[in-house]
Parts: sequence; C-alpha cells; structure tokens
Amino acid sequence: MNDFAVLNTGRKMPLLGLGTWKSEPGQVKQAVIWALEAGYRHIDCAAIYGNEVEIGEALQETFGPGKALRREDVFVTSKLWNTRHHPEDVEPALLKTLKDLKLEYLDLYLIHWPYAFQQGDAPFPKKEDGTLLYDDIDYKLTWASMEKLVEKGLVRSIGLSNFNSRQIDDVLSVASIKPTVLQVESHPYLAQVDLLAHCRDRGLVMTAYSPLGSADRSWKHPDEPVLLQEPVMATLAEKYKKSSAQILLRWQTQRGVVTIPKSVTESRIKENLQVFDFTLKAEEMKSITALNKGWRYILPMIQVEGERVPRDAGHPHYPFNDLF
Repeated sequence: MNDFAVLNTGRKMPLLGLGTWKSEPGQVKQAVIWALEAGYRHIDCAAIYGNEVEIGEALQETFGPGKALRREDVFVTSKLWNTRHHPEDVEPALLKTLKDLKLEYLDLYLIHWPYAFQQGDAPFPKKEDGTLLYDDIDYKLTWASMEKLVEKGLVRSIGLSNFNSRQIDDVLSVASIKPTVLQVESHPYLAQVDLLAHCRDRGLVMTAYSPLGSADRSWKHPDEPVLLQEPVMATLAEKYKKSSAQILLRWQTQRGVVTIPKSVTESRIKENLQVFDFTLKAEEMKSITALNKGWRYILPMIQVEGERVPRDAGHPHYPFNDLF
C-alpha cells in the first residue's frame, strides 16, 4: 500500500503527518524534530495554534543545504484563521505564517472554518458580555483570494477545513483552482463515510484530525465515550501486536484518509508512524466503521441558561447543522 495520497494537482501528500494543535511552545520544536528524524514527511500547522514560530525553528534546523532534508521532502500545511477572511487579509495572513515557519512556500493552505469572526488582531473578538463577534463574509470571496496565493507561487495547493458537503459544492461552483483537501474531525465514532464519498466524487482528499479521539481537550465531558477503550480495538491490537492507536490510524490510512495524530512524546510519535506494515481485513475495517455514532469531540461549547450549546451554531455559515 502507498503511504501517500495523490492530490488533484498530481502532487503527493503523505498519509501520516504530525499534528501540532495543543502542542505547547517549549515542546513542539522537539516534537517536530523527533518526527522528522523518525521519518515523518508531513507537518500540520495553523496560525491559531500559536506555535508556528517554534515549528519554524525546528524546520530551519532540519532543512537546507548540508542538512538531512530538503524543503521539497516535507509537506507542510497551515490554515487561515477566522479573523482573516476578508480578501485583503488573506495574503498578509499567509505571509505571517511563512515568516513564522521560515518557509518560502506552503504545500497546502486551508481555510480553517467556513465562518468568520470580526476582522482585527484579537483572535477571538468578543462583546462586553463575552459572546463572540462574528462577520458574515462569504467564504467564496475568501476562496478567490486563496487562489491568488497559488498563482503567486506562495502555496502549492489550497483546501478547506470543517466545511460540509454543501459548502464544498458551493466553493467548487465558483473555483477556478479547485480545493485539493478537506480537513475534518474523523475517527470511528465520527466515521464521515458520506463526507468521504462526497470528497472522492469531487476529487478531494480527506484529512482526519483528532483521529485518536482527542482525550487532552480542556472541555472534555466526564461521560464521553473513550475510543481507545473500545473492545474491538483491544481485540485487533492483540491480533496484530499493535496498539489501539495504531489500529485507529491504520483504519484511516487504509481508507485513503490522511491522518495527523498529535503527540509530543518521542515513543508515541514513532509508534504512530508504524502503520504501513500490516493490513486490516475487510470485515475488520467494517467492524471499526460500525462504531460510528456521529459523535463530535471537537465542538466548542458554551453555557446558555445552564445548557451546553455549540458556540457558533447561530452563524449562517456554521457547518454542522447539515447531516454531512
């Protein structure tokens, strides 16, 4: 089996990358160095993660003349934040990311969310009562500015993150440069079977974030299901002499889904890459997909009159009111 997906531009994207969300400054530089030393050739970043400067230091130490790797050996992704959706803000936002990462171009630049926050330097602009200030700019206008980045050679390809099927089609209806990738939360509890089929039909590769269920989130609910403790994982892990995490990652890569597990632990970073030396049987793949229950771990919630509700659900471009 290949260890890469092929984008609609013909370029290859490694099926396994290092995720860097929630990787603290002070840890992320070492994590990136360990990952590149272990054989990772794909690093997933975002401006909002607040750690691109440190990732840039790791890349600078690892890439270049006389170093082990060339820039073109490693696939680097970053994302445009919600306050930068206005056309005039897109290129400056990318240039800031390139400067922080110490790179001349990105392999992939994604619109992080379909909805925008109010323009400005506050990443989460708020009213006095603490509620977020939104902006209803159409993401299709943002997309037109993303296309210009490709034309200028600043990014090799562009894509979407957290968009639903209708929003993908909406972008495709106006795109002169098509999105190459859709990055969304995906794991067996949120198998995204319909969305994956939709992407395949339209020539997009799907990337799964939080593929292991993101147990280190600050807003974790005490009663939520724990993916790594599912009996089917334990059974398959024992059969293949792998960890439950490796079974989860294998399930995704075997579906052709790019996966970006986050870790800052050297042993886990290495372990997460060891998923190309075994193959799950068709019925085993089905038994994992059958765990699907439409469960989203990554959904910013707020308290309203004592009820926990999705923070952004009232926005006209909120993606998760649709089925997929």
